[in-house]
Amino acid sequence: MSVKQISKIVVVGGGSAGYISAAMLCHHLKRELCEIELIESDEIGTIGVGESTVPPFVGLIHRLGIDENEFVRATDGTYKLGIKFVGWHERSDSYFHPFGVIGKPIGNHDFYQCWLKARSQGDTSALQEYSPCNVMAEKNRFFHPAKARNTPIGGANYALHVDALLVAKYLRGYAEARGLRRTEGKVVEVVKCADGFIESLKLAGGAEVRGDFFIDCTGFKGVLIGGSLGVDSVDWSNYLPCDRAVACKTASKGELLPYTRAAAQPAGWSWRIPLQHRVGNGYVYSSQFANDATARATLLRALDSAALDEPRVIPYSTGHRKQFWKKNCLAVGLSSGFIEPLEATSIHLIARGMDFFLRFMPDRDCDPALIREYNRRMTADFEEVRDFIVLHYSATQRDDTPFWQHCKNLPLPDSLRERIELFKAHGTMREGVDELFRASSWQSVFEGMGIRPASHSPRVENLEYAQIEQTLKNAKAAIAGMVEHLPTHEQFLKTQTA
Repeated sequence: MSVKQISKIVVVGGGSAGYISAAMLCHHLKRELCEIELIESDEIGTIGVGESTVPPFVGLIHRLGIDENEFVRATDGTYKLGIKFVGWHERSDSYFHPFGVIGKPIGNHDFYQCWLKARSQGDTSALQEYSPCNVMAEKNRFFHPAKARNTPIGGANYALHVDALLVAKYLRGYAEARGLRRTEGKVVEVVKCADGFIESLKLAGGAEVRGDFFIDCTGFKGVLIGGSLGVDSVDWSNYLPCDRAVACKTASKGELLPYTRAAAQPAGWSWRIPLQHRVGNGYVYSSQFANDATARATLLRALDSAALDEPRVIPYSTGHRKQFWKKNCLAVGLSSGFIEPLEATSIHLIARGMDFFLRFMPDRDCDPALIREYNRRMTADFEEVRDFIVLHYSATQRDDTPFWQHCKNLPLPDSLRERIELFKAHGTMREGVDELFRASSWQSVFEGMGIRPASHSPRVENLEYAQIEQTLKNAKAAIAGMVEHLPTHEQFLKTQTA
């Protein structure tokens, strides 16, 4: 039985999506068996504002054999322990979504359930006092958890803040060193076979590029997946109120904090992402409640130093393609869909899309069973992220602006409603297979947004409360004590990037 091996894959578009895709393909596929060509037009440019990641991105860097310190230096990177949300539940409050664990099981009992039991007995300790990431973030400290295993911070996790344009530049060099062929050009025509498969791409200069499989990284336009293959998108604007962003850069000022700051604003929210030599700033908003001029003014007022560039408005639509993979074409990045920047999942979904493609690697015939399973898995990933982000908006208690009044009345996807109802009973989590957001993430946002269980699990009554009380006391003290002796974020960066 012969395999119709794919001998050439064409990636259309650069930016983060194009070069992450190319880097992963060049790493996993032998160049003598499969040629990888990337077509990119300097005329088109890239969005280039995504500067925050989630922990699996660090894992991707390691799997590609990239030295983390070198990567951080090359991308103006800093470390990220989580996200601080300011003014989301009520105007005057804040909470932290940390990466990594919160507490450890006590005996064979879930830590969160033990904490709920302690709260019912009058313990006033906050949940985040048992999160190593939160305590480090509050003290502006950082250390690699992997180098501190079996210590109070060993269960922490981290991601990176990076300059997206520098990431694309670095990964371009990485991929080209492993055989990537880059072609400058703009696609003006997609040539298809009688069966609907893409045969080749005609470029503006007259060249024609053939391939066995095509990766569409052409951004929101979706030149191949949408323009040529006619795949429509699922619209999530009824769940997600924001549809525009305005972004700019400022010089670094003050402490180099190891987390992203997401502050609620009158018609959306603003981000502050610290890099080594500058700060990324943006305002994500709903055009229904603010025009571009108002949003720009809101962003500029919130800056702690002068803007280094002219604020740029970026319109977007929320949702995803009804098919991520059709025929011999795969949509990756913005061409596949977009949720919003709040939890920094865009780069993760790029890598996730390529992970699944490599897992379901087809031959030239592209078996429909592989395509169906790929589309099912990617749809599940997008829906999981959607639900997590909708939770941040819909659970607000704010009613001080029309935007937040609107958010309080957002419709909930059935899957999110089920999660909330299950959690409200006994703090039970509904978790799927290989999800991005684990129990500690949901617990943190539920707690921060004022959603709490009616009671703890009855099973915890089988554990002596004195043991819970002492364990909690010891754990809190151990985390706080160790964090006091860690280097600051800036000190740690200097040792790693010198």
